[in-house]
Amino acid sequence: MSTFNEREKAFEDKYKHDQDLQFRTEVRRNKLLGQWVARELFGLEGEAVESYAKDVVASDLDEPGIDDVVRKVMADIEAKGVDFSEHRLRHRMEELLTEAKQQIMSE
Repeated sequence: MSTFNEREKAFEDKYKHDQDLQFRTEVRRNKLLGQWVARELFGLEGEAVESYAKDVVASDLDEPGIDDVVRKVMADIEAKGVDFSEHRLRHRMEELLTEAKQQIMSE
């Protein structure tokens, strides 16, 4: 029975680790997205970039998945009158997820 309990604990620990890694990666992706949008699409600099990135990260707490982030960023893009499609935004988010995971894994 001891071996079974040890294996069960190992699986639980791995699950917790994987969930933590997933959460940290998504938060990093959202921060990178906010920074990128602020700089590249809105032309912001300095503290304004970090402030917008924090807003994007906070928007992901509304509901599971990325749709809340997409809605927030697309609403901001449309409010600024920037020509950028939701499809392109989602593609950029995928790219940044890969970058975020690489950053997290190298820390």
